[in-house]
Formats: sequence, C-alpha cells, structure tokens
Amino acid sequence: MTLQPITTSTSYTADRAWLAALHGTDSTETITLDMSKLTAGTHTAASADTNQPYSRVLSGVPVGKITASGLYGAFDPAATDGRQVLAGHVFAEVLFAPTATKAPAALLWHGVVVAAKVPGGIDTSKVTPSVTGPQIRYV
Repeated sequence: MTLQPITTSTSYTADRAWLAALHGTDSTETITLDMSKLTAGTHTAASADTNQPYSRVLSGVPVGKITASGLYGAFDPAATDGRQVLAGHVFAEVLFAPTATKAPAALLWHGVVVAAKVPGGIDTSKVTPSVTGPQIRYV
C-alpha cells in the first residue's frame, strides 16, 4: 500500500482600496480587538468557504481604544467608552473563529486613507485631530 498525501492551499487577497499610500505601513502596532464591538457584515465578513471556516475582520476598519478593557472596537463618535477617539485602522485582515471574543490585529496609526473606501464608512469631520494620537490624513 502506498500513501498519496494530498495538499490543498487557498490564498486570500486583502482589499486595501482604503489605503491611499504605503506611508506608515512599516510601523503598525499590535492591538487586540473586542469582537463584540464590531458589526457583522459591516466590519467583519463570514466565510462561505467550507474548507476555511474562519470569519475575517476587514482591512481598513476604523477603531478606537476601549478605556475600561484596553481592547479595541469599531470607532464610534457617539460612544462613551473610549471608542469615540480614533486610534487608527485595522491594517490587515484578521481571521477569527466564529466564537472568538478577541482577536489580534495590526493597527495603522500613521498614514494616508481614502475615506470613501473605509469599511463601514467614516465621517472625517467626527475625527478629532491630535498631536499625540493617530496621524491619519484622509483624502
């Protein structure tokens, strides 16, 4: 009897249409996302591939830091938990199990972003400029 191993691979290409320039992409920070603060279908996409059951956080989602936990959730100017202050954007798509409550991510805190292409949208008039916070220029 001979064994015939079978290998399967799948590749995914991130949609970074929101990223206007590579400036700042070499200095991302590691953060932890609070999955309960992201909206399915807006900030995350469920997998339709039975070979890859993980869902994914979309690249470009704007996030803010939750004061009480130190975790990050979707930027929301109306929030009162810290997410009303923009920390940056999720740089690369993040795979996560459907039952996950947290997921690691890379934070783009310095760069140029196409506001019209940000997943879930962003009202740039609600982003408060800061000399100590994220340095994002919107075009």
